[in-house]
Amino acid sequence: MFSVQQKRDISDAVQSLLRATNHPELPVDGEIAFALHVNGAEAWSFADILNNGAVTNPGRNPYNEHMASIPEDHARDLIKHADQIAKDREASK
Repeated sequence: MFSVQQKRDISDAVQSLLRATNHPELPVDGEIAFALHVNGAEAWSFADILNNGAVTNPGRNPYNEHMASIPEDHARDLIKHADQIAKDREASK
């Protein structure tokens, strides 16, 4: 659902938010370990995001990397088009 860089950026933001709580049960040194699951608009669309230190060799999904490199409105149009193709195929069965 997100590119590797987007996941790393989200991870940094979550790390900052967690640190900002100053919660006494969080570790003082190093990264805070976390796992974030994000559901997309469709059942097949999701992302699992871990703290950056937990992912030393991230897998790259070419589709996600490509989608991150194009303008948002064009990306949404491509997703709508792909969804329509899938619906048309299902209807023709």
